[in-house]
Amino acid sequence: MPDRPTRRVMLGTLAAGLLAPRPVQATCLLTPQAVEGPFYLDPRLLRSDIREDRDGTPLAVSLQVVTLRDCAALPEARVDLWHADAQGRYSGYPGQGDRGASTVGRTFLRGTQVADRAGRVAFRTIYPGWYPGRTPHLHVKVILGGRTALTGQIYFPDAVSDKVYAGSAYAGRPRRGRIGNARDVLLRQDDPEGRGIATVRPVAEGQGGGGYEAALTLVMKRA
Repeated sequence: MPDRPTRRVMLGTLAAGLLAPRPVQATCLLTPQAVEGPFYLDPRLLRSDIREDRDGTPLAVSLQVVTLRDCAALPEARVDLWHADAQGRYSGYPGQGDRGASTVGRTFLRGTQVADRAGRVAFRTIYPGWYPGRTPHLHVKVILGGRTALTGQIYFPDAVSDKVYAGSAYAGRPRRGRIGNARDVLLRQDDPEGRGIATVRPVAEGQGGGGYEAALTLVMKRA
């Protein structure tokens, strides 16, 4: 029988493998579609560690892809993940960050994974930085049978972001322009129920290098 996961699951260390889903709610709720944003590209990088040379608080991301109809896992789903670095810069584009730097030709914080039999993928990255007018977020795209089934954004609890942004990798930026979840227009418009806010927990320094684990189940209609 296929896995029938709940909407959110927690992640163990990547080295140890994924923990089984923990029941949180009885039914699967559709993950909202979100604007793709101007910074998607497909460098065709099949990898779980997407950090490259980027500094920041370690973040392990666990995603599980399931169907809306019966919460069944979708193995072989392609999942693309991309996001800004600690200074709010995306790779592969000009005009990035507070000083408008060019990152053309770079591929940091981008990667692709293919879901296993339980519909799960895992990424090792850093906690995303913010940029003016947006709350911290990850971008995700799920492709089934060569067609995009979901374009979404993954968010974080404000309290976690406040702790992370006290770190040195995120320092040296003006506070003006940084907002939380309640003021993010796209989050309120696309995801008013907060279904895209990940479950997040801290990781002890001796377990996977510290930082945080974030997990979310992506629930969708078939492409």
